[in-house]
Amino acid sequence: MEKNWYVVHTYSGYENKVKTNLEKRVETMGMQDKIFRVIVPEEEETDIKNGKKKTVKRKVFPGYVLVEIIMTDDSWYVVRNTPGVTGFVGSAGSGSKPTPLLPEEINSILKTLGVEEKRIDIDFELGETVRVKEGPFANFTGSIEDIDKDKGKLKVLVNMFGRDTPVELEFTQIDKL
Repeated sequence: MEKNWYVVHTYSGYENKVKTNLEKRVETMGMQDKIFRVIVPEEEETDIKNGKKKTVKRKVFPGYVLVEIIMTDDSWYVVRNTPGVTGFVGSAGSGSKPTPLLPEEINSILKTLGVEEKRIDIDFELGETVRVKEGPFANFTGSIEDIDKDKGKLKVLVNMFGRDTPVELEFTQIDKL
């Protein structure tokens, strides 16, 4: 079974409460292997009132929470019966399993929130020689000096003007030689 993201409908204003309740239920019911991240998409907004700047967090999708789940009868039941949850978006009725978000939909949402999906399996190694395929260093070759899987970046030493210059690149910007 694979992990997928689902949209859960909540009572308006209960998004953070649902997140807290669901995270507690996952722990008390031992569902850590089926229910993973719970996200209330928010963005910061600056309000100016009485000449004073104030930064507030605004819900991107009021009344909705995103949940990463391996969908089974148990995990579906736990989420569905969390206080404040009114149901899943994309289910045809109260008894049917919902439809997960498409990878491009959730990746776009997570990217907007600055929480990118880390599903890149890399097979690069330190010291390996690679070719840069895009960006200002396109067609240069260099050796990998550092790999940061969490950020999806690596540092490549590119030879420019007779000197090795460290360049930070995304995994997608390089090819194996």
